[in-house]
Amino acid sequence: MSMPPYGIKPGRRKAGPHRCGSVLHAVGWTLLSAVVPGSGLLHSRRPRLGAAVLVVAVVGAVWAVLVAPHDLTDALDLAFDPSRLTRAAAVTVVCVVLWVACVVGTFVVLRPRPTEPRWQLVGGSAFVGALCLVVIAPVGFLVRDAIAQAHVVNAVFTGNRTATRPSVKPEDPWHGRSRVNVLLLGGDSGPGREGTRTDTMMLASLDTRTGRTVTFGLPRNLADVPFPAGSPLHTLYPDGFTGPGDPSSWMLNAVYREVPILHPHVLGKSADEGADAIKEAVSGATGLPVDYYVLIDFTGFRQLVDAMGGITVNVNVPVAINGQTDAGIPPTGYIQPGADQHLDGFHALWYARGRYGADDYQRMARQRCVVNAMIDQANPINMLRRYQAISSAGSKVVSTDIPKELLPAFVQLALKAKDHRAKSVLFRLSDQFNPNDPDFAYMHQVVQKALAAPTGHRRHHPVSNGTQDDTDACAYHPGQSY
Repeated sequence: MSMPPYGIKPGRRKAGPHRCGSVLHAVGWTLLSAVVPGSGLLHSRRPRLGAAVLVVAVVGAVWAVLVAPHDLTDALDLAFDPSRLTRAAAVTVVCVVLWVACVVGTFVVLRPRPTEPRWQLVGGSAFVGALCLVVIAPVGFLVRDAIAQAHVVNAVFTGNRTATRPSVKPEDPWHGRSRVNVLLLGGDSGPGREGTRTDTMMLASLDTRTGRTVTFGLPRNLADVPFPAGSPLHTLYPDGFTGPGDPSSWMLNAVYREVPILHPHVLGKSADEGADAIKEAVSGATGLPVDYYVLIDFTGFRQLVDAMGGITVNVNVPVAINGQTDAGIPPTGYIQPGADQHLDGFHALWYARGRYGADDYQRMARQRCVVNAMIDQANPINMLRRYQAISSAGSKVVSTDIPKELLPAFVQLALKAKDHRAKSVLFRLSDQFNPNDPDFAYMHQVVQKALAAPTGHRRHHPVSNGTQDDTDACAYHPGQSY
């Protein structure tokens, strides 16, 4: 009977060439290989493979450092370039697969022969599997969100050129101008309605250097709206947008729907002829050039708010849910007054749209508060937590003519705007202003005065010139409507 070599206990084999003597040692080398790919294989019977993996890992790390975004501008350029995002996601998936193969291969090569207790081998294998999952899971979410982001950019910000969109370059996004003007529209194309009616219209004028913003709320029933001189629509309507038949078909909120029907392609080739028409109309009414538009379809607004996790607003007076004042149809419920009320999509929609017992101007003020609340809710942490749902909902309900090349510049401008309190001016019925017979020269003066005044915190107060500064209209003032 032969005796085992000196130092080796009976019944226990010596570790194979370049294998670890215990599962614990194999796990240790595997952990090192997870941090420095290839290092574990250097300890195995395949040192050349380990050296090759290590060289590839070092070269890849250097390359990643060189091509990775180095500042906010680079990061935004990547985030809004679908092609680069898709390539980055694909490269990331390949790298993770290779990393997992390296980690698992290292453990397989270095683990002791099956003479160790089975529970140790099973425990070591489970640990390596858990290690891989810890890395795969967050990377998987990152890749998923990158693909979703690429889809949103392609769906909303490509193929969206309108006839009235300015021609600018990413290196000079504002074309040397001190302000950029974006028309914010809320459209309703729900059941029983033909086409889209823009019942919500706010022009946001942003200072391109500071981000300070002034918004102008326009009544939906604004009549005889002029178009800018030189526009083909000005030639067709020299006395403003008016004509025979139903007066409601000639109000400002009907421009988006009616002009493309009455005069198709009048402003040239466009992805959204209605947007071109309403941009021209608002430009004529305010005296400001309208560079871009953003339209939110109310039929999907509820879904978008729910995706964001709801919004928080102050409710000063009861706001009706359903109901029709003219027809004598009572509401089915109310949103009750209260400070910092968190509303889901259903209640946020009625907070923005509820008309029973209220006029258009109160509704416009509430809509301004909804816009503010959505901006507040779009903070980085919430966006990361709910990005998939937000991107899915947003791509279905938002349309715009902002090109994807300018998105980084707009995001940086929006970040600046969040640092300042926006000033809001609302045109409403008064002795000085009548939307049914408006004085547009007066409107131009009000706009220029608002832009010239410093924007800061101002207490809400009605003014005698036919407008209202509703900068503080979203604060909690129980029983006070706007």
